[in-house]
Amino acid sequence: MKSYQMPKTRTFIAVPAEGEVQGAALNAIDQLRSVVDGVKWVEPENLHWTLQFLGDIDDVEMAQACRRVVKVVAQHEPFVLHGKGISAFPSPDRPKTLYLASDVGSKKFCALQADIEESLDDMGFRGERRQFVPHLTLGRINRGGRGGDALSEQLVAMKDLEAGAMAVDEVLVFASRLHRQGPGYQVLATAALGN
Repeated sequence: MKSYQMPKTRTFIAVPAEGEVQGAALNAIDQLRSVVDGVKWVEPENLHWTLQFLGDIDDVEMAQACRRVVKVVAQHEPFVLHGKGISAFPSPDRPKTLYLASDVGSKKFCALQADIEESLDDMGFRGERRQFVPHLTLGRINRGGRGGDALSEQLVAMKDLEAGAMAVDEVLVFASRLHRQGPGYQVLATAALGN
């Protein structure tokens, strides 16, 4: 007897970038673009603060994860998150992923992330082994991409960049679908803070 394989959807939880923060992120991309080659830059409409990546999950897991996220997010009050500083993972010396960091509001963002991660843990969604760092990905350097000294100098110059503030009053669960021109995101669930 042939078993039926339920289709799976690449899924993640995030807060979309808005207002001043989105504008500052786009300006940072423009500045970085001039000093580094071979980067896959994030499209303006896809800029977001990642809370947790769930990977490829089926419809049953997706529905359960969405319910849990809505429940846990409602236990947090809305807050303001300030963007500050451009950096890179794994480190500015060996940049692979360029991102916007945060300062004011980052503790509340980390607390929100930890509660979401804990609520999904028994479903088999393991969080990061590393300490969570609030970040808004700007671009990923391709294997052949080069930044060298020019990129290192630009990251030092932008490490204290003031990137404005935005309200964090909802969390979204997204499906990510790959198209020829890059990933497209579809909202699966909206979770309001403080409901």
